[in-house]
Amino acid sequence: MADAQRDKITVPLLQQMKRKAQRICMLTAYDATFARLLDDGGADVLLVGDSLGMVIKGEENTLGVTVDEVLYHTRAVTRGVRRAHVVADMPFMSYQTSLEEGLRNAGRLVKEGGAESVKIEGGRRHADLVARLSDVGIPVMGHIGLTPQSVHAMGGFKVQGRGIEEGRQLLQDALALEDAGAYALVLEGIPAELAKQITETLQIPTIGIGAGPHCDGQVLVSYDLLGLNDTFAPRFVKRYERLSDRVKTAVATYVTEVQQGAFPTAEHSFSRLRAERGGQAARPATAQSVAAEPARQELAETIPLYPGVTRR
Repeated sequence: MADAQRDKITVPLLQQMKRKAQRICMLTAYDATFARLLDDGGADVLLVGDSLGMVIKGEENTLGVTVDEVLYHTRAVTRGVRRAHVVADMPFMSYQTSLEEGLRNAGRLVKEGGAESVKIEGGRRHADLVARLSDVGIPVMGHIGLTPQSVHAMGGFKVQGRGIEEGRQLLQDALALEDAGAYALVLEGIPAELAKQITETLQIPTIGIGAGPHCDGQVLVSYDLLGLNDTFAPRFVKRYERLSDRVKTAVATYVTEVQQGAFPTAEHSFSRLRAERGGQAARPATAQSVAAEPARQELAETIPLYPGVTRR
């Protein structure tokens, strides 16, 4: 995998990773700073997810996210990325109304946002859109199982496909999306056994979240992986850090130092680099200059610190 670590991740390379049994590592990103850190850390795919509605905007679900908001965050993420593949979520009602609307909004995410592909939630009912986008050169990542944009229809964020018929329907959805031209498929919130069957049936990569260990890759919301939200801990999330504690400790230390006058110190301050108004550079201190310092200080008290600035 050493060579792949240096290569720019593309759609063909992701599909090649499945054939070589190389696991795909995907994370969400919403700004340039985190994108750079996640990219440097080795993430293969960065998803500008509509999860920004919850982790960035503080909303209860993803339904309020707009195309313009995804565009804004996608532009930021692409500025911070060198290697990872960037995929942008198609937000709620940006593609459900018509094929033309879906094509227009997907085109904006690629043309204006710099996304390298788009992600669409739902199965067979969106196969025509996936095919049209593929035809015009916009790669599509599918997403089935627990689809957050259908949270109200599902009655909440609940595991899908537990029944035999439900599982069969999801397998058919997966096959329909692959046939339509999807290059990869997110499997969210489904039983591990079903995810394994779908993964083994498809030629395209599957990327799981709450779908067990048998997928071709995994995705997590980066804020969850880093433990930035200490109130959210679903079963499928593993916290690799608890940055919420570290952030709060750092802020508390900063507040204390400011209140006590311990910050800033001379180390964090600037000083004048010229000793005299004539523009001569400051010279190293000598016995004569040290002796003359009180006189200079007295003179300094009588003239402006800087031209045009007078004492009050």
